[in-house]
Amino acid sequence: MITINCRGQACPAPVIATKRALETSPSGVCVLVDNGAPRENVTRFAQTRGLQVTETADGSGWSLVIHGSGRQTVASPTLPVQTTGERILLVTSDRLGEGDDELGRLLMRNFIHTLLETVERPDRILFLNSGVLLTVQGAETIEALSALADLGVDLASCGVCLDFYKKKDQLAVGKTTNMFSTAEQLLGAASVVRL
Repeated sequence: MITINCRGQACPAPVIATKRALETSPSGVCVLVDNGAPRENVTRFAQTRGLQVTETADGSGWSLVIHGSGRQTVASPTLPVQTTGERILLVTSDRLGEGDDELGRLLMRNFIHTLLETVERPDRILFLNSGVLLTVQGAETIEALSALADLGVDLASCGVCLDFYKKKDQLAVGKTTNMFSTAEQLLGAASVVRL
């Protein structure tokens, strides 16, 4: 088992380093990370691949021991990304369109509410940049997004973006995600619509 030190690294560096380490040491890896997004992102990355994660707090962060056979620990760089058939909605702003900010916010709110009425819905909505502001406490879109989640739409907000806006502790709907996972999902989707 090898140990890699990812402390002080921002997303997605810890996840990428973990992926590379698992490719060279499939028996297991010990990853040293900071608390918060790095710990959450690396743990989620490993768990989505069927690996076990044992977390231990130490004086300067966390030690994550990752082991198990997993369902796809090592990805072949020569194989193309397989599409999942998912429809992803990529929301990169809390406003829809360009022009007046107030109108843009109204249009975005109305669009999210309208998704509840459409026959076809996205399988997943990814929120980046100021789009994450739609998923935090006090946002006018929380009720509609919660209803979409209840209907099976997966909601994920960028952890770095939430940190940037100092809103991570105010996430009201969905989960946090990281850039590595976002890239994988976008590249594996059958279709992506960007707002």
